[in-house]
Amino acid sequence: MLTIDQATYDAIVAHAKRDHPVEACGMVAGPAGSDRAERFIEMVNAAGSPTFYEYDSTDLLELYKEMDDRDEEPVVVYHSHTATEAYPSVTDIKLASEPNAHYVLVSTREHGNNEGPVDFRSYRIVDGEVTEEEVSVVSTLTRSSS
Repeated sequence: MLTIDQATYDAIVAHAKRDHPVEACGMVAGPAGSDRAERFIEMVNAAGSPTFYEYDSTDLLELYKEMDDRDEEPVVVYHSHTATEAYPSVTDIKLASEPNAHYVLVSTREHGNNEGPVDFRSYRIVDGEVTEEEVSVVSTLTRSSS
């Protein structure tokens, strides 16, 4: 199950709506091994495409260096689908390289960048196997005792 705080959920949805009809993309980092989605990182879709996303390789390298320096890892990898349902495409599945990450898809096909609900779903993708998981949106993340 993905547990995400309301502010991060709202930020992901706002990014998806704002970038529509181009696919939005980004990550939420958290302490390595914690499964805590704490730091929202909006990325630019270097492809500028309504049908696929691509991180700028320089930006991505810098982000991974920063996460490494902060002892973080990608907890959520998100992007939007602008004309299809919030389900991983064949390309999304092939590109899923973080076995511990939650892959969030937001579909903006119904309302675009206008007011209205979106389809917000989360998946685990490991070795090409897609498993949908429940999403729990909480007011704030609580610290678990170690």
